[in-house]
Amino acid sequence: MVKNITDIQNKQIIDIGCGGGIYTKELALMGAKNVVGLDFSKEILQAAKENCSNFPNISFIHGDAHNIPYPNETFDIVISRAVIHHLQDIPTFLCEASRILNKNGVLILQDRTIEDCTVPGSPEHIRGYFFSIFPKLIEIESKRRPKTNTIQKELQKHSLHVLPTQTQWEVRKIHDSVEALLQDLSPRTGRSILYELTDDELSQLLQHIQTALQNVSPIIERDRWTIWSAMKL
Repeated sequence: MVKNITDIQNKQIIDIGCGGGIYTKELALMGAKNVVGLDFSKEILQAAKENCSNFPNISFIHGDAHNIPYPNETFDIVISRAVIHHLQDIPTFLCEASRILNKNGVLILQDRTIEDCTVPGSPEHIRGYFFSIFPKLIEIESKRRPKTNTIQKELQKHSLHVLPTQTQWEVRKIHDSVEALLQDLSPRTGRSILYELTDDELSQLLQHIQTALQNVSPIIERDRWTIWSAMKL
């Protein structure tokens, strides 16, 4: 995803909302000079440090995306994946992201819009079944999902030149069988929208998915993402 937007060789990068450091590590492997992972959770950061312990050019810091603890013009690339739909104040975050970017630096945001989430259900796009079976979830999900035009307008307010928006499909998980998929779905882990369903509704959804995918093996589950990027002028 990053390679299609900007060159990361020998760049100073910050990964905001780095989680367990999976993408932080990938950025280092792709040739970044130094990568900082920032996250609000101290527990997750500890796991990230262990995950990236063999990378001397990776460091981690506890912090808030609304108040990033770095001076102006520190990084060549600011990247944030699957974070902005969790933020209370996206404009403040974008202001901070622009502030710590060097001139000609690039900001990259990756998240799912409601259009990404509601792509029709299929053996590849499991999430689509959630919304076709229970349309009431669309309104709930749309309230927390970023809107492309809104993000683009906010980027323009912070001395950022908006680059073309992209979409990208990523493999979420490969399930050996529909039974393995159902076992993954039933605890609702990593799929917070499913907490909006009652136990009976969840059972109904799982039964529908089982019927639809009973002859599919393996099931390669993918999610579609929207990617916004902008260059600091």
